[in-house]
Amino acid sequence: MTLPAAARIDALRLAADDVRRVALGVAEEVPVSLVFNELHPYAVMMASPLDLEDFARGFAVTERIVSTPGNFLGCEVHEVENGMEIRARITGADFSRLLHRGRRAMTGRTGCGLCGVDTIAALEQPVPRLAQGGGVTLDAIRRALAALPGFQCLNAETHMVHAAAWSLPDGEIVLVREDVGRHNALDKLIGARFAAGRDFAEGFCLLTSRYSFEMAEKTAIAGMGLVVAVSAPTARALRVAEAAGQTVLAIARTDSQILFCGSDRIAAARPAEDVSRGTSVEPAGQATL
Repeated sequence: MTLPAAARIDALRLAADDVRRVALGVAEEVPVSLVFNELHPYAVMMASPLDLEDFARGFAVTERIVSTPGNFLGCEVHEVENGMEIRARITGADFSRLLHRGRRAMTGRTGCGLCGVDTIAALEQPVPRLAQGGGVTLDAIRRALAALPGFQCLNAETHMVHAAAWSLPDGEIVLVREDVGRHNALDKLIGARFAAGRDFAEGFCLLTSRYSFEMAEKTAIAGMGLVVAVSAPTARALRVAEAAGQTVLAIARTDSQILFCGSDRIAAARPAEDVSRGTSVEPAGQATL
């Protein structure tokens, strides 16, 4: 059993010359507890109560709980008092490694993407270097951007949830997941793709959110070579992307996008002066003369 992902709420619409009653769709967010191998409560996340099996699988991969997607052995989702509980199973070797991390169970708010991290040093884990991919045209990216709203069913009802989508190189969207938390939507996408026995070698990821450090790390761990984000990236996210050899387009609209790094994956993306020369990210407080 799953809880509804949205509620119908009565409210008042206030205008300069009119006050009227309206019924609006409002997204639900519920506590979702992740328990591994029935013994280890790892995190409680605030999430939309849908596609939670996908979320658990993707979360286990991107939080490095399992060393490979195949080491996630399955899960069951249970409704509990005031929320949901995911009881996930992973291999004995990965579970032993998880126990030796010595981390306490963490609580993640809707926007949290660093669950299980309790020191700054723990952030400095290397990301995998991504394999080179084929060139994707800007026309394909723009087709996917134009099509994405039509796949956002929960957002059409509530106007406030995030989406993560996977598109084939020609711009055909083949998978979309939504959530009140941008990290959750991405984990759901990653989990669903791996559950289907697919990887991220060919195509690109679309995000309706900003491209923050955690999103960069999760996409790199999943093997996504090209990411297109509707909002802006952070400088730290771009440093992660560059370390992984990832291509990032952001502030992406159907008529324009900004290429921040990795021009090799975008067909015919190079202007007269190679854009890749300007992609290094300077730390705050330093200037390039």
